[in-house]
Amino acid sequence: MTANVAVETTPVTVPHLWNDPAQDIDTRVSALIDAMTVEEKVAQLFGIWVGASDEGGEVAPHQHDMEEAVDIETLLPAGLGQLTRPFGTAPVDPALGALSLMRTQQRITSANRFGIPAVAHEECLTGFATWGATAYPAPLSWGATFDPDLVRRMATAIGRDMRSLGVHQGLAPVLDVVRDARWGRVEETIGEDPYLVGSIGTAYAQGLQSAGVVATLKHFVGYSASRAGRNLAPVGIGPRERADVLLPPFEMVLRDGAAQSVMHAYTDTDGVPSAADEELLTGLLRDTWGFEGTVVADYFGIAFLKILHGVAGDWADAAAAALHAGVDVELPTVKTFGAPLLEAVSAGRVPEPLVDRALRRVLTQKARLGLLDADWSPVPPALAEADPDDPQALRGTVDLDTPANRELAREIAEQAVVLLRNDGTLPLGRPRRIALVGPNGDEPTAVLGCYSFPLHVGVHHPQVPAGIDLPTLRDALEEEFPDAEITVVRGTGIDDGDTSGIAGAAELAARADLVVAALGDRAGLFGRGTSGEGCDADSLALPGAQQHLLDALLDSGTPVVAVLVAGRPYALGAATDRAAAIVQSFFPGAEGTKAIAGVLSGRVGPSGRLPVSVPRGPGAQPSTYLGARLAQASEVSNIDPTPAFGFGHGLSYTTFAWSDLAVDATERPTDGEFTLALTVRNTGDREGTEVVQLYLHDPVASVVQPVQRLVGYTRVRLAPGRARRVRVTVPADLASFTGRDGRRVVEPGELELRLAASSTDPRLTATVTLTGPERHVDHTRRLHADFTQSAA
Repeated sequence: MTANVAVETTPVTVPHLWNDPAQDIDTRVSALIDAMTVEEKVAQLFGIWVGASDEGGEVAPHQHDMEEAVDIETLLPAGLGQLTRPFGTAPVDPALGALSLMRTQQRITSANRFGIPAVAHEECLTGFATWGATAYPAPLSWGATFDPDLVRRMATAIGRDMRSLGVHQGLAPVLDVVRDARWGRVEETIGEDPYLVGSIGTAYAQGLQSAGVVATLKHFVGYSASRAGRNLAPVGIGPRERADVLLPPFEMVLRDGAAQSVMHAYTDTDGVPSAADEELLTGLLRDTWGFEGTVVADYFGIAFLKILHGVAGDWADAAAAALHAGVDVELPTVKTFGAPLLEAVSAGRVPEPLVDRALRRVLTQKARLGLLDADWSPVPPALAEADPDDPQALRGTVDLDTPANRELAREIAEQAVVLLRNDGTLPLGRPRRIALVGPNGDEPTAVLGCYSFPLHVGVHHPQVPAGIDLPTLRDALEEEFPDAEITVVRGTGIDDGDTSGIAGAAELAARADLVVAALGDRAGLFGRGTSGEGCDADSLALPGAQQHLLDALLDSGTPVVAVLVAGRPYALGAATDRAAAIVQSFFPGAEGTKAIAGVLSGRVGPSGRLPVSVPRGPGAQPSTYLGARLAQASEVSNIDPTPAFGFGHGLSYTTFAWSDLAVDATERPTDGEFTLALTVRNTGDREGTEVVQLYLHDPVASVVQPVQRLVGYTRVRLAPGRARRVRVTVPADLASFTGRDGRRVVEPGELELRLAASSTDPRLTATVTLTGPERHVDHTRRLHADFTQSAA
């Protein structure tokens, strides 16, 4: 261990080797590490959360247990690694928040002798989580678009807004694959299919990082597979489920998206917490996959090794276990990586080279962000022309909800609306009397996910306005149908179970020409909502008395269009077969109600596809389309898990014909590829978008496989009567899976390549055969089927 030296109080004023961007980063970082004391090293490995309360767990689990008063002035002479949520902790005008962050960075850099600023991180799951910023659709809606390019544009816009105010790191995307839709955080995921999650997640990471903001992949790994869908519960999975379902999205986004940070999961798998899993965080992530970025703790996750998992006897044990496993940064605030870690290093319980290993990754990231450069400035771009001595003049000068942002939010919301059922009622003509019934009909925040600022933080500041325009479904319908008489009645609450208003709602429905039943969820945290972190469900029945309300409306004799604004799929009972139409939207953001109204009127042609299956019944969970044969309906069980609407399902206002399937060869070696081609024609009288989905079915394999799994997709937009020739090259690598010996293998044998409109609607099938020897592949294998389109 190197000897400690006294910390100089005078900041470095002359650039040193580590300040010179002309030098390679390894040289700069090594020089800086050599000059630092142990205290200075450790200080770079934690963040602080200024303004967080220890009086209650408002935005993080066990927050009230973990928050302690931190004297920032005492910490700063040694430096500081991270600043937690300078904008996302309380409502603040963006320009004034940027000024405050700038001044905080000035304090940090002037106090430590190397002038190293902190990395500022924020949540960005539904947009920049700060007051006044555009609320984009939740990630489940990203998945419903089946459109990576659109998601990439959204993430770029989010990243630009964050970077303009001085934020360096975003805690997104979530790459957890849905395994049980009862889990409250389903709304934060992209869907139940690993390929969809990985491809959309890659686009998000690429967009965010193109704007200079570090993307943080979470939660690594297994969080969504918790038993019974309970948040932060143990995970019961085998090594093949982990390798073939839960890990591939992370593998894809790290490789194709070059994400620079990973957040460990809270959960344990087979008794090993992710935060203390060296085989996962170092063996797989770094040694095998070659990841060189930082691993950050989920909030308080290192301390949870002691208080929740019971694998650490004290805070120093927890710090040592996490550091040894490969966690580099403790978030959100210092608990274990501060004094306990320093004491452990001093006592010889933790070797200093282990601290240096994490420090090297942290400083490398700071160097890549430009934070070690001699000319680094704490002034964010948004304040470049501002007068910092006149704060009041700054108020209102930064717009994070621009028309361009709203237009992008609108485009995503429109593409994410999924038309599940339609008996021809939609698109609507000019209904004279519309009964808008249900708890989400006139609720501004109904469209927001739990990580949107108004619901994540703003709800604790009811005296502060939302900061963004949130038109209700009522507002949107009145704008979309200006000649209609729209009568609004709640009928029942989201989850209050009140049935007293149902009879009156049914009477109103009977007098209308059309009923729009606005149902679904209320996003929240830790039991304050019906969807969101810590808001798990014991079944997939609609919350509260909403199913009773829906049934009464169906019995009114008036056509019912069920509109679901929710964070997870719900069973809809008799409405599955009796509703005139069913429209599904997954927390579509600030422009969501206008998107829904546009679909109802026909101004918007529905093109969304289900990222998660919609169950027929509320039980039989967990269930996923990725099930093997034994997971399907059978004669030996009275429970039928067949969904009402399968993964990938979505209707349009036009019709499409698929034809002329051609395959270049029916046999290829296990290291070869197949090329398929088909023609998709719009046979209706409206423009529309078809989503061509490619599923792989392996009839015979050495280990049990899902009946089918998505391996590629493409959106095909067509005018009436027009056609496109779609070609797809399918590498044999996509047939790989984890074999009995734990290695990924491509086996010879017959395969079915199913070109489908959904997991339940195959249109054209090519039966092909892989020949030759069994072949082992690794993380360098090909991950994608390549689609091209041309005029037919």
